[in-house]
Parts: sequence; structure tokens; C-alpha cells
Amino acid sequence: MHSEPLPAFAPESPPTALIACPECDLLLQPVPLIQPRSRAQCPRCGARLYSFYNDRLEKLLALSCAAVIMLLTAYAFPIVGLNIQGTYIETTVFGAIDKLWQEEREVLSGLVFVTTVMMPSVELGAILWLVIPLWRGVRPPGFAPVFRAFQMAHPWAMVEVFILGVLVSLVKLSHLADVLPGPAIWCFGCLMLLLAGLASLLDPYTLWHAWEDARATPAEAMEP
Repeated sequence: MHSEPLPAFAPESPPTALIACPECDLLLQPVPLIQPRSRAQCPRCGARLYSFYNDRLEKLLALSCAAVIMLLTAYAFPIVGLNIQGTYIETTVFGAIDKLWQEEREVLSGLVFVTTVMMPSVELGAILWLVIPLWRGVRPPGFAPVFRAFQMAHPWAMVEVFILGVLVSLVKLSHLADVLPGPAIWCFGCLMLLLAGLASLLDPYTLWHAWEDARATPAEAMEP
């Protein structure tokens, strides 16, 4: 299903009645989606604008909780173990970051921390902050700044790049030692799939629509 293009901007039209295509900035008049799993696309560039699912918030909440569990498990357990002539060594994500820092590779250590630890945590924390109250029918406090934080963190949560780098390293290290993948590598793999599922379900229009349908908190109700 496509949104109806707006021929010209009408000054008397309410601003909330318009949406802009995230790819080409075409102003559109949103149309309601009735059929489950239907989606609206930009008539000019074909970009996805929004979609409709009966239980979208429940799915977002379930995927977010599962992703948080996978993320915490990945931090707690080793990524990989090496058996070098009977000597077994292993490291976690934080151990690898600390080792890079000790070897005076501060920039690389900081990049690994930001893209593997900080940004995925901010992204998942922002989703839970927004989705849990909306699922209960209540507007979350600080909706706009938290959503902006999510949009800022999403491009920098590079779990898939981290996994690719680990796999390349494992192939190279296999010629020097026996490589034993740790539990964390499987958790990161599951996390990558869960984040991809969240990205396919989450869109700004749906969250703002849920915010408009939710009831105001006592603090918001007192505002003039």
C-alpha cells in the first residue's frame, strides 16, 4: 500500500497530518493501514514509510528483552579461547578492550568500546524506555530526546562488524593455535539477528502514533 502524495503544501493543514519520506523528503499525507503486515511506501523513491502489525509493541518488547539478555551474556562470557601447546587462554569483550588499551592502542580500544558496548546498550535501553510504557498505554517521559538518542546510537551499534572482525581473526589464528569459539560469539550472533528484527519492526511513525494514543502521565496532564 502506498501513501497518497500531497500535490502542494497547504498552510491551513495541520502539521501532524504530514510526514516526510526519510529518503527523498517528499511530503505525504499518511493513510491508515488496515491489513496486517501491510506497509506504506514512498511513491517517488519506494522507501518504506511505515507498516502495520497488530502486535507490534509486543514483538518489539519481546525482541528487546531477548537482545538485552544476549548482550549481557555476551559481556559475561569469553569470546574465544586459544590452546597454544597446552596453554589455554581466553578473553571477554572487556578483556580485549583493556588489552588494546594496555598496548597503547587507545583509539582502537575506544572504537571497540563505543561500537560494541556503549552504542548497543544505549540503543536497547532507549527502545525499552519507549516501548514498555507505550505497551502499557502510558506515554514515556522524555519521549523525544530518548528517541533522538536511539536514532543517534543505531548507526554506531556495529555488532555485525565486530563479529566479522572476530571471524577473520579466528581464521588467521587457526594456523598458530587451536581456536575454540566461546559462548559470547554465539550470543553476539543471536544479538545481530535480534537487532535486525528490531530494525525491521521499528519505525518513527508507529511510535509517534502509539504515543498519541497513549494516555498522558500525571506530570504531562498538569501542563497547560
